[in-house]
Amino acid sequence: VQLQASGGGLVQPGGSLRLSCAASGSIFSINVMGWYRQAPGKQRELVAIIITGGSTNYADSVKGRFTISRDNAKNTVYLQMNSLKPEDTAVYYCNAATPNGMNYWGKGTQVTVSS
Repeated sequence: VQLQASGGGLVQPGGSLRLSCAASGSIFSINVMGWYRQAPGKQRELVAIIITGGSTNYADSVKGRFTISRDNAKNTVYLQMNSLKPEDTAVYYCNAATPNGMNYWGKGTQVTVSS
């Protein structure tokens, strides 16, 4: 499984960005896709996941502001981020997981929220 993430950038507080993650390869084996982030000096943390069938889960810090979705026809997962805060600044990583515990990671994309 290969994951290609895009969409990061610099945005002012209160602004929006949309991240995309396109999956290729043995995508039939994936049952969970999601986004994680890692800020400088901090551990990588879960942001949001979406499970086959459409169930979603979010970190408390992004609930109500971020929305994860998927386009099965394009094998792509999106993370719509609204009302961005400086504390959302991090490198965002796309993740895909299989039922047997395999995890795949895309290259990170930098999100910087600053005035």
